Amino acid sequence: MLLLVAASGLVILAAVLGFILLGGGGSAASDAPKLLTAAGCTFQTVKAHKSSDHSILTPEGTSKQWNTSPPTSGAHYQTAAIWGAYTEPLQQAQVVHNLEHGGIFIQYGTNVPQATVDELKGFYDKHLNGTLLAPLPSLGSKIALGAWVTPSASQADNGVAHLAKCTRFDNAAYAAFFDAYQFKGPERFSEKSMTPGA
Repeated sequence: MLLLVAASGLVILAAVLGFILLGGGGSAASDAPKLLTAAGCTFQTVKAHKSSDHSILTPEGTSKQWNTSPPTSGAHYQTAAIWGAYTEPLQQAQVVHNLEHGGIFIQYGTNVPQATVDELKGFYDKHLNGTLLAPLPSLGSKIALGAWVTPSASQADNGVAHLAKCTRFDNAAYAAFFDAYQFKGPERFSEKSMTPGA
């Protein structure tokens, strides 16, 4: 009987930890959606697709399975983008690979004012490791933040993807997104290995 009670307690503990890690409990994981919504952003969480899917054969390829725009999980190209800040758009099939490693993207549309782009660059400069900053013309006047999160590296195919779309920069809301979701991808690379230029 004691073994049965102990086993059920472990199951409940595992469920609670999984809920928190996937963005459900208190702390940064639940603060991020609230702060982003308060900042006028939309916030979307979807079930992530399978990791380790290198079925896109060219960097400019796409996948019908992508369930957010821009994509935040699933099939991707075998080589990730080099970490850094860009002035030209990135290939999304490569960006998804970066998210698989625990990174986050910040992408902005053509109509985002230069002053806001400068704010994004300033934010990027304080979050260099594991971050991609790049234009994505199709976003128009919006800024997108994307992350792919799993409870642990051993549960690589049991994750969610988060996508926020904002019309302005908000330091507190963006920082909450990074605090909650960065470095928690299905393939966990060390933060030190995800430096700009790597």
